[in-house]
Amino acid sequence: MRKQTKAADPAGPVERSYASSSVPRHLARGALGLALIGVPIALVPTLGPLVLLAAPLSLVAFRGCPTCWMVGLVQTLSRDRLRRECVDGVCTLTRADPKETV
Repeated sequence: MRKQTKAADPAGPVERSYASSSVPRHLARGALGLALIGVPIALVPTLGPLVLLAAPLSLVAFRGCPTCWMVGLVQTLSRDRLRRECVDGVCTLTRADPKETV
């Protein structure tokens, strides 16, 4: 059986955003994710290895891995400051005009 290939989207690839609605909210998610990794590791000597089951919850707080969190931090910081424009397959990154942001 042959796989059907989807036609290329003329609008371009869908961009995934890891950004939060605000920088403090994003930093809080990062602190929670770091705590969900560090606290179980620190508690292994006293509570045993079963406490490590809490560590995967950090993936929810980070929305993936810590690298995904860092990408989201950059996206959150640059929101409404940078604009990507693509014309004829060539994309450029320019500063957004503060008057045009809604």
